[in-house]
Amino acid sequence: MLFVCYEKCSTCRKAYKWLEERNINVEVRDIKSQNPNAEELRRWLKKSGLPLKKFFNTSGLVYKELQLKDKLPTMTEDEQIDLLASNGMLVKRPILEGEDFVLVGFREQEWADRL
Repeated sequence: MLFVCYEKCSTCRKAYKWLEERNINVEVRDIKSQNPNAEELRRWLKKSGLPLKKFFNTSGLVYKELQLKDKLPTMTEDEQIDLLASNGMLVKRPILEGEDFVLVGFREQEWADRL
C-alpha cells in the first residue's frame, strides 16, 4: 500500500503510528517532494468514491491564500485536478492507497473498517 503524507503533519504522524501498531507495511511518500500528478489524482478519485472537493486541504495555508473556497465552485473537474497536481500542499492528507481503495484523511474507525 502507498501512504502519502507530509512529515510535519500531526495527523499524518498519528496515522503512520496507527499503521505501525498494526504491523501494516506501507510505502511512504512525501507529498511535498513528490506531488501527485493528474493521472494519480484521477485514479485516487475513482478508487475513493469521494467527491473531488474532499481531496483539497481546506485548512491549509495555500488553499486559503488562493481563496479556493470561492474559486472551486466555478472550476471544472480538470481545472481542479490540475490545480491539485500543481502543489502537494493543496492535497488533503494522509492518503492511503490500496489495490482497490483510497482513504483520504485519517479517521481511525474508517481505516479500521477498511483494513
